[in-house]
Amino acid sequence: MDSALEVKRNRFPSMNFEAEILTAPHDNSELYVIPSMRSLTAEEYVEAFKSFLDHSTEHQCMDEFNKEEMPNIMAGLGNGKSTINVLGVGSGTGEQDLKMIRILQSAHPGVLIDNEIIEPNPQHVAAYKELVNQAPDLQNVSFIWHQLTSSEYEQQVKEKGAHKKFDFIHMIQMLYRVEDIPSTIKFFHSCLDHHGKLLIIILSDSSGWASLWKKYRHCLPSTDSGHYITSNGITDILKRLGIEYCVHEFPSGWDITECFIEGDPVGGLMMDFLTGTKNFLGTAPLGLRRRLQDALCQPECSSRKDGRIIFSNNLSMIVVES
Repeated sequence: MDSALEVKRNRFPSMNFEAEILTAPHDNSELYVIPSMRSLTAEEYVEAFKSFLDHSTEHQCMDEFNKEEMPNIMAGLGNGKSTINVLGVGSGTGEQDLKMIRILQSAHPGVLIDNEIIEPNPQHVAAYKELVNQAPDLQNVSFIWHQLTSSEYEQQVKEKGAHKKFDFIHMIQMLYRVEDIPSTIKFFHSCLDHHGKLLIIILSDSSGWASLWKKYRHCLPSTDSGHYITSNGITDILKRLGIEYCVHEFPSGWDITECFIEGDPVGGLMMDFLTGTKNFLGTAPLGLRRRLQDALCQPECSSRKDGRIIFSNNLSMIVVES
C-alpha cells in the first residue's frame, strides 16, 4: 500500500471530545478509532484525585505538620481579638481545613472563628458542607462558602472596593491551577491583617514531581493544563515581593505500583491524575506512555519498598508573615 494512503486522518464528534482516526492496524483490517487526548473535567479530576489520596501519605504528611508546627503558628494569631478570621483558598472537601480550625480552637478557647472558603468545584463544596453538618464541635465557628476560583474571588473583592482582612489564610496544594501565581500570592498576602499569616503548601523541590517536571517534562502531555511549580518557585516570588517567610519540609510518598499493571483501573486513574489527562493510558501514543512510565521509575522520582514503587510526594509548608 502507498505510504501516503496507509494512514488517513479524520475527525468527527464523539460524545464531548473529538475522536481521531490516527493509524491503521498492522493486519490491514479496517481503520480503527483512537480517541484524542483531552484534559480532565472537574468531575473527572475529583475521581482521579481521590485515587491519589487513597494511595499516598499526603494527608498523613499534613497531619505531621499540624502536630509539630501548627499549634505555635495558631497561638500567634488574633492578637487578642474576640473573633479570628480565616480564609481557605481552594479548600477542596474541607478535611484539612477542619483539622486546622480545631487546632485554632484549642489555641484560642472560646474565641469566635469566622471561616470563609473559596472553592470552585461544586462537588467539593457539597462534601465540605456535609462534613461540617456532621461535626458536633464547631459551635463557635461560622462558615461562608464562595463557589468561585481564586481569581474570580479576587475580581469580586476589587470590584467591591473593600478588603476584608484575615488573620490566617491557607492555600493548600492549589497554586498549580491559578492563572497568575505571583499576582495571586500578592493579592492574598494583601488580605492579611496585622500579625496575620499565610500558609502555602506546595510540592517540595526534593519531590519526584520536581524531577519529573524539570528533567522529564517532554514525557508529559500538553493536555496537562496546570503549572509545574514547586517550593523554590514560590520562595523566589516571595523574595521578589520582599515578604518574610519560613519553610518546613515534610516527607510524603505515593504508591504508584498499579500504574505499571496493564489494564488496572486504579493505575489508570493515577496516570490521569499525574498527567491531568482523561484516560491517558488509553489515548496517549505508545511511545509517550512508555517514556513517562520509564521516567516514573527513575531514582530521582521514586524508590522501591517491599516490591512496591513509591513516588516521592514530599511537601513544603511555607509560612508567610503579614
